[in-house]
Amino acid sequence: MDSSAILIEKRNILEKHLKDGLYSYQSLFACNSDAIFAIDLSGYYVFLNPACEQITGYSQEEIAKKKFIEVIALEDVARVSAYFYQALEGSLQNYDCKIIQKNGQSVDLNVTNLPITVNGEIIGVYGVAKDITEIKRKRHRLKDSEELYRILTENSMDMIVKTDAEGNFIYVSRVSEQILGYTPTELVGQSSIEYIHKDDIDRYLLNYHKAIHIQPKSLDTYRMRKKDGSYIYMEILSNSYRNSNKEVRVISVLRDISERINADLDRKRTEQLLLNSERLSVAGQLAAGIAHEVRNPLTAIKGFLQLLNVSQEQKDYIDIIHSEIIRIEMILTELLVIAKPQAMKTAKTNLRELIEGVKTLIDTQAIMTNVQIETIYSSPFQEIICDENQLKQVFINFLKNSIEAMPAGGKITIQTECMDEKEIVIRCIDTGSGIPPEHLKRIGEPFFTTKEKGTGLGLLVSKKIIENHHGRIQIDSDENGTSIAVILPIM
Repeated sequence: MDSSAILIEKRNILEKHLKDGLYSYQSLFACNSDAIFAIDLSGYYVFLNPACEQITGYSQEEIAKKKFIEVIALEDVARVSAYFYQALEGSLQNYDCKIIQKNGQSVDLNVTNLPITVNGEIIGVYGVAKDITEIKRKRHRLKDSEELYRILTENSMDMIVKTDAEGNFIYVSRVSEQILGYTPTELVGQSSIEYIHKDDIDRYLLNYHKAIHIQPKSLDTYRMRKKDGSYIYMEILSNSYRNSNKEVRVISVLRDISERINADLDRKRTEQLLLNSERLSVAGQLAAGIAHEVRNPLTAIKGFLQLLNVSQEQKDYIDIIHSEIIRIEMILTELLVIAKPQAMKTAKTNLRELIEGVKTLIDTQAIMTNVQIETIYSSPFQEIICDENQLKQVFINFLKNSIEAMPAGGKITIQTECMDEKEIVIRCIDTGSGIPPEHLKRIGEPFFTTKEKGTGLGLLVSKKIIENHHGRIQIDSDENGTSIAVILPIM
């Protein structure tokens, strides 16, 4: 018997087997949305359920005349044929492929093939095909979304992180190393709270809690610690969601805004400097006018007081008036310092000797008020070009202020330190009660003082002298004391 006759015989056996065996399952096959079919040894369809028509677009009569490979997409023909012959050898096969519908559209299928055996002999192949076109499209869309997400996160200049409900890093984009100095590996598994500045932690926790439980989105600015220990300002936009396991996750975009914050601070400092400059200008003009208008009649009053012949009892009153006139003259002198630049007699000066000289002058007053003055020279000392007398006046003013801030006694530390090769810092640090923040902002304003009998001109004069030496003054104060830093060019 030739091979064609054998194939026809086996097809007949297959048709009889299907007719006898599948009759009771007709209703089940008819309702099934998956395509169920049988193929003979030559690859022709022998049985198809109604779903085959819906999936292929061909009628039962049309598709019954076709081999299965005729509806398979060209690129899948060889692979699907191989699976068919492997099924004919007795093994179950499962694979994905494309078919071409009657209208020319492609459909993705997941196909399972298993051999049909009668009396121990394989006579055909069963097939079950599920339309997975939409599943494939969703997979492609998901893959595209994941790829887009990866490209965006890995190439964004902003740092993108994912954290759990406790704030632990689950994912960190690669730019973290550029922004914070930490690699993603170093951060994943760590608590984000550990990298927030201690003064910002309470606000960070509050907003994180809101993002999880109340308002899914939050935006705020915090200081974050870099690997080198410094802090930068980060604007953090957070958005919470629940994953497929109903676990809370927070996606955050972190942007370094230190440059913007520092620019704002610089702008505010510049505005404040301009405001102070205007105040000083007005004070200078006012000071010059007051000094000249008051000094002349004051000189006359002082002279006539000395010519008066008075009793001893009246002399005591005259002495009080005389001392107050001298005080007024001192204030006028300070006003003139503000009003116009004083002639500076600069020379190369050893700063250590200058400070020791000032300390000697102040020591007596310090001892009387139980104040200890300590000097610390923490760098090889430099000589500077300055007006020695004017700088002495500055440091005497500062030391007197520190002593007066400690009526019950305390300690003053004078420190010197070279910041670099161009500048030197002299700090006067006391252990007084400090200056309240609302007063600290006004220190240096004309006629503003916290002392009962002060004029507010001492610091103003000192600042003027330091500015004439191309230097600057910085004041820091809290409840533990005050630190005044004088920064001067070395040469």
